[in-house]
Amino acid sequence: VLLGSGLTVLSQPLMYVKVLVQVGYEPLPPTLGRNIFGRQVYQLPGLFSYAKHIVKVDGRAGLFKGLAPRLCSSAIGTVVHSKVLQDLLSPPWGQRPLSGQLFPPDSSFPLQPGASKKEPVSSLEQVLKETSREMVARSAATLITHPFHVITLRCMVQFIGRETKYSGTLSAFATIYREEGILGFFAGLIPRLLGDILSLWLCNMLAYLINTYALENGVGSAPGSGSSRGIPQLHFEGIQVLLLLPQVSTMTEMKSYSQAVTGFFASMLTYPFVLVSNLMAVNNCGLAGGLLPYAPTYSSWLDCWSQLHREGNMSRGNSLFFRKIPAGKRYVWE
Repeated sequence: VLLGSGLTVLSQPLMYVKVLVQVGYEPLPPTLGRNIFGRQVYQLPGLFSYAKHIVKVDGRAGLFKGLAPRLCSSAIGTVVHSKVLQDLLSPPWGQRPLSGQLFPPDSSFPLQPGASKKEPVSSLEQVLKETSREMVARSAATLITHPFHVITLRCMVQFIGRETKYSGTLSAFATIYREEGILGFFAGLIPRLLGDILSLWLCNMLAYLINTYALENGVGSAPGSGSSRGIPQLHFEGIQVLLLLPQVSTMTEMKSYSQAVTGFFASMLTYPFVLVSNLMAVNNCGLAGGLLPYAPTYSSWLDCWSQLHREGNMSRGNSLFFRKIPAGKRYVWE
């Protein structure tokens, strides 16, 4: 929890800028710059220019608006996620505790020569079970902490209209309940849940395919893999001992890298769900950032999705560097 809180504090300025860009708020005009290929293009302000503007208006403390409800969300989410995972390990979900890895060490590489390797079917079954548990745990944590997420976003968006409507976490709960009822706490929940679930399954299944059919088969088809040839050996009192620990360590590292790569790829594919969820959380809530000219009043998250798609803004806020202005996209700046 403490580590997560520290990371939350450090990433707060990044999320703050990202949310304002997602809403479509551009306080600085575009400037003529060069892209990564050296060609001159008009660019919108990047992360550091945007952050400097916020500091100029609100001081350095202004970069941490919405931090309190976000810390609450992070701490509560961590506890709920851990608790649900522990409960799911009891029958009928299974007796064997999670190893903390998508691929248990015993199914990664045979530790003894001639030992039979676990069949891909059983490995896939293990991945499906662990991914299902993780999906339930994440969904439960998201459901419980979403009200804090909504308050965090609205505290940030207040920067646009200089409002103070959501000045504190407790008062924000009272304001939302008074004006929008219980449903106001769950604005944007559906696309957020869908995005989390799709990202999780894409990440884990792609990692399974890469680890099983690319990495393990690659090692299995290496020269001398069918016998002790090509494998380091140690002779001790006439007994040959196969040294497989370096290969096991390398295989584990490669699988962890593949998990990180597939996670990044999955997050890129599901980013539109994050964007739509954040926009719905602040839409028509009485703040300037949730009204025209930044956004019309959306009837549902599907309406928001379709309008962003028509405008070509499905990736708005995905990158905070080299932000050129493509033709056909609409932005508002002061």
